[in-house]
Parts: sequence; C-alpha cells; structure tokens
Amino acid sequence: MKNSAIFLFLITTVICLFSGCSKAQEKLQDENVSQMNKNILIVYLSRTKNTKAVATIIHKNVGGSLVELELQNPYPEDYKTIVAQVANENETGFLPPLKTKIENIEKFDVVFLGFPTWGMQLPPPMKSFLKQYNLEGKTIVPFNTNAGYGIGSTFQTVKELCPKSKVLEGFSTKGGIERDGVLYVMEGEKEKGVQLEVQKWLKKIGFTN
Repeated sequence: MKNSAIFLFLITTVICLFSGCSKAQEKLQDENVSQMNKNILIVYLSRTKNTKAVATIIHKNVGGSLVELELQNPYPEDYKTIVAQVANENETGFLPPLKTKIENIEKFDVVFLGFPTWGMQLPPPMKSFLKQYNLEGKTIVPFNTNAGYGIGSTFQTVKELCPKSKVLEGFSTKGGIERDGVLYVMEGEKEKGVQLEVQKWLKKIGFTN
C-alpha cells in the first residue's frame, strides 16, 4: 500500500512538471508570435554603411519599415573634422536637426534603433531622434556597430532617453575602424557570421521562432 502511494505521488509530480514545462513553452511561443505580429520600425544611423548592413539583415528577418536617419546639415567627410564636431556637440548638448521625417510614428509598436559608437557615446543624431519623437509605451530594441571598443554608454543612454518604453537586450558587433581607413567590412565571411549572430539574437528576444 505504501509503495503504491509513493508510485502515485511520483507519477503525479512528473505530470505536473511536464504540464508546467508545456505551459511555459506555450507562453514563450505566444510571446514570440505577438512580437512578430507587431508593427515594426527600424531606424538607423550609418556613416560607413556597417550599421546599415546590420539594419538590412534585421529587416530581412522581421520585416517592417526601414528608415535611415539623415541630417539637414550632413557631417563632413574628413574623419578628424567629424570627430571634433561630434565631441563639441556632446559637450554642449547640441542636437543636430534631422532631415528625416517619420509620419505617424504612433502606429509602430516596436522601434529598432541602429547606430555606431562615436566617442564611446550615442551619436548626437540618434539623440535628436529620441528627443524629437514620442516613443512612450513602445518596445525599443538597440543595435550597434563599433570599432572594437564596445558599446560605451550608448545602450544606457537609450534607456535614459526612453524612460517610458520597454528597452530589450541589444545587439553589438565590430564594424569598420574609420580612424585606420578600414570602412565597410560587412562582406564575405564577416557578413555570414553577423547574419547568424543577428538571427540568434532575434530568436533570444522573441522576434523569430
């Protein structure tokens, strides 16, 4: 009798465990489906086109609207000149006016934000975008390319400028090193590797199955 009771308890426990796992899996699948069905905007800033390449990869995987940020007064081509100008903008808090206009931004549920790391900070044009548009209640997904020094304070600044948004785990990969004359690198094996990394990241945050 005692053995029968123990056996019944074990069977019941196993059933409950599997039921819990099944429900957790169903919940995760439901979250993924809900993410994929949302209206998506992918906004990016790209000087050497590496961030643009990542934005394009994301777009191919999740769809949505793809928009490049452009300035009313474009930055100079010379690397040292732009570095000095951006440093001054960061120091003074100047927000460069955007040429890009996004109509009906309220219709988007999810906004992917793509940008390079400039001086270990979020580029001023991206700050302009986050200050100009109301992203309250939206899901924000940052992605970044950099010269090998990492994201700096970029992702943290996105969170600070989007206090009423849900900011998901971001993605970062090494791009070019403009200082050394290494510009566009998203080709060949590098591009294939980044595609796999992006797909893995999108799956982790619930945008692909």
